[in-house]
Amino acid sequence: MKSVYLASAAALAITASSVTAEQLTVFGPWLGPDQETVEKVLGAFAEQSGHDVRYTGSDSFEQQILVDAEAGSAPNIAVFPQPGLAADMASRGFLTPLKDGTADWVRENYAAGQSWVDLGTYADQDGNDNMYGFFYKVDVKSLVWYSPENFEDAGYEIPETMEELIALSDQIVADGGTPWCIGLGSGGATGWPATDWVEDMMLRTQTPDVYDQWVSNEIGFSDERVLAAIEEYGNFARNDDWVAGGAGQVASTDFRDSPKGMFDSPPQCYMHRQASFIPAFFPEGTEVGVDADFFYFPAFAEKDLGAPVLGAGTLWAITNENDAAHELIEFLKTPEAHEIWMGLGGFLTPHKGVDSSKFSDAPTAKMNDILLGATTFRFDASDLMPGAVGQGTFWSGMVDYTGGKAAADVAAEIDASWPN
Repeated sequence: MKSVYLASAAALAITASSVTAEQLTVFGPWLGPDQETVEKVLGAFAEQSGHDVRYTGSDSFEQQILVDAEAGSAPNIAVFPQPGLAADMASRGFLTPLKDGTADWVRENYAAGQSWVDLGTYADQDGNDNMYGFFYKVDVKSLVWYSPENFEDAGYEIPETMEELIALSDQIVADGGTPWCIGLGSGGATGWPATDWVEDMMLRTQTPDVYDQWVSNEIGFSDERVLAAIEEYGNFARNDDWVAGGAGQVASTDFRDSPKGMFDSPPQCYMHRQASFIPAFFPEGTEVGVDADFFYFPAFAEKDLGAPVLGAGTLWAITNENDAAHELIEFLKTPEAHEIWMGLGGFLTPHKGVDSSKFSDAPTAKMNDILLGATTFRFDASDLMPGAVGQGTFWSGMVDYTGGKAAADVAAEIDASWPN
């Protein structure tokens, strides 16, 4: 765990604007380069406000924040990687609601604003809903990666609907190629790439409220709507003609190795559905925007469900209230707070007021356009479910299903594993 003192001597000088300066502690999951980046954002806030801002990062954030809260020594602000833990802490009285008007601001200024309000709103000890979480720094998962050179050589166009994506996959097979590379291997976490596929399919076949009911177990995996989404994933992953190496290789192929077939000559596949981080596992020297590119994993035109986006992100919540904590949330509403990190890389935002020219590179700006074009945003479902399900039977169940087990049998086993 590392703590950094951010306020400069000049910023802490007693002036007319800083006579109410307070110490502000921020605790989050970032270490290494990300910690250095968030410190620059917090440093800008410290300089403007005069507050003594101190950031601490830990790779055991989820465990430590509970320990600190229960001991009465929580930081002023905690940065949660997942809404589930924040919701649990709100229900135990460990979070302070954000200022009145914050929800209205998010609705107006964030793309798919109501989605972000919903993701940051939880019940308190008395069961009353309040907005506790402000999302800042987002990841996008609804992406399909491809080689522009391969598409150009074959004369393929970027599909704009799921119907066109399915037609393109059939065309690639007809031309003698293989459309998809899919791999589920990830050591003890094997299976998680398939859960992302199913989550994306849920958002493309059902309304957002059905997705939410599924996440909260109001409807089970055995519900026909969830089974249909699993089968939509199966139409891709269990089709021998559509998957490099055949369907039998999907579960045993490591997800880090699976996209590399796009760069073989001739290509072993033409497309790979994966989140924004996957270029880290492309062959060395691959340049995004030149050697590899991406497009939005499209929605079904016939279902008229808009442009849903699946992803993740960090939310900032007040765990030990003081005035400076509320001021920091206000600072995070400013385009400047987003543009600082945008310029340093590795940052996406649903804030509609930012200057897109401030992104560190063109591919990131393009990816952010997908986020800004979202009509619905939903958080990774497996991260919101109880660990025994979301990081357990859902993962293993999708491996079994991909290997040929019936969706209904897999769903029944996952439902039975859900904690009471």
